Amino acid sequence: MNLAAMDPTTYDVQLETKRVKLTQLFADFDTPELETFSSEPAHYRMRAEFRVWHEGEDLYYYMFDKELNSKVRCDQFLPASELINKMMPALVELLKPNTILRHRLFQIDFLSTLSGEILVSLLYHKQLDSEWEQQAKILKQTLSTQFNVNLIGRARKQKIIFDKDFVVESLNVAGKQLQYHQIENSFTQPNGKVSVKMLEWAIDVTKNSTGDLLELYCGNGNFSIALAQNFDRVLATELAKPSVESAQYNIKVNQVENLQIIRMSAEDFTEAMAKKRSFRRLEGIDLDSYNCNTIFVDPPRAGLDADTVKLVQGYERIVYISCNPHTLLDNLAELSKTHKITRFALFDQFPYTDHMESGVFLEKR
Repeated sequence: MNLAAMDPTTYDVQLETKRVKLTQLFADFDTPELETFSSEPAHYRMRAEFRVWHEGEDLYYYMFDKELNSKVRCDQFLPASELINKMMPALVELLKPNTILRHRLFQIDFLSTLSGEILVSLLYHKQLDSEWEQQAKILKQTLSTQFNVNLIGRARKQKIIFDKDFVVESLNVAGKQLQYHQIENSFTQPNGKVSVKMLEWAIDVTKNSTGDLLELYCGNGNFSIALAQNFDRVLATELAKPSVESAQYNIKVNQVENLQIIRMSAEDFTEAMAKKRSFRRLEGIDLDSYNCNTIFVDPPRAGLDADTVKLVQGYERIVYISCNPHTLLDNLAELSKTHKITRFALFDQFPYTDHMESGVFLEKR
């Protein structure tokens, strides 16, 4: 991470650079005008991870700056939410004099929400005993006088929780309040306010939909839950067990009655749809009863594999959220043979980096 590049006064310039770069990257495709969704120039990340440096009686957070090729002390961190920045000094001042809690502590992770909850994970190169638990409980109680906080201690094959290992985010999405269970160590969108803009964009591009929606790589149901209002039914897949459990929680808390989550990989689901294999996890689910004419994909950085691209091409409309424009380009080389890009968006999830999150909406030619 290049910490020196994080200057809010240069934010608009760096966003314009990304806009031009993404437009040029996709110049060979007949794309509509790029819709650009900006971030807050500071305090936009809902989660952050810091290594911990011990220096005599001092103790401080640090990150590695690749430009300087060295560690940089971080008493505050501009990208992290205001809540994380408030917690950072409060926590470290309580840890410094506590020999039990600071001993062999090597990392601290924060997960915060726009709605005011924060989860702190303390990571150790030692086993955590009853004495540590007693001190950690006192630490949590002390922090709770200022923060809506939960605490986790982690060591090899150990995870000790005070009192929850998750937060519940509350987002206002297109005038509707949605709640999201976000568990520690699971994927969530890091930039809370840009995440809202992504959800609202996806709702907008699918607002006149008919039939059902299929979503691959649904995570904790982030998009599925927001998009369910636009479809008769939604069928979604996700492989990671913690994310599926969060998704089930989110379905219940948001009272979404037309969404079903299946725990399986996108690749296995592709085989099931092609009737190449049968899966026990699909027992009792009549795939043929779904009238899915829209598909939503938000794949990992590697993009869609060739078989999934073929599956996706069978749908009238495709919503594709990409965290890697280069693999999106590769996939569009095939998808553009059958579909036309009718919406194109840049979501600045990661200011001051080269990372570009994008979205395309494609309709059958």
